[in-house]
Amino acid sequence: MALLLIHYLGYLGLLFYSLQVWQAIVFILIHQGLSGLYLGSIFAPNHKGMPVLDKESTEDFLHRQVETARNVRGHPFTDFWYGGLNYQIEHHLFPGMPRNHLREAQHIIKPFCQACSIPYCETSWLQSYQAILRHLHAVSAPLRAK
Repeated sequence: MALLLIHYLGYLGLLFYSLQVWQAIVFILIHQGLSGLYLGSIFAPNHKGMPVLDKESTEDFLHRQVETARNVRGHPFTDFWYGGLNYQIEHHLFPGMPRNHLREAQHIIKPFCQACSIPYCETSWLQSYQAILRHLHAVSAPLRAK
């Protein structure tokens, strides 16, 4: 809690010290808005539209992690943009693994899942957003019907 307080005091202090009040406010609004958009672009494609298992599910750890996450196909730009979290399945299976090794882990995990008939979901970034939009369209159907 103390570190968060120091962070925000330092952030706001630096902005209001070095910029005029209105410039600092505009900077904060743009900075926070773009940060939220960026974080949403990273986290949403990995889970939205994927199965949600309840606590009573009998799925084991492996099935639960693989079936509820989606990987976004790796590419140097995608790996950079997502910071390695485009390998969401591997991240869920091995959360302590350094992100720069997740791509290497995929070369072991993906064939293992295929050999064990465990559905392994991997799409392009565009397909992931299409899946999100289809899911949001489906869950909002009752609201549109009214």
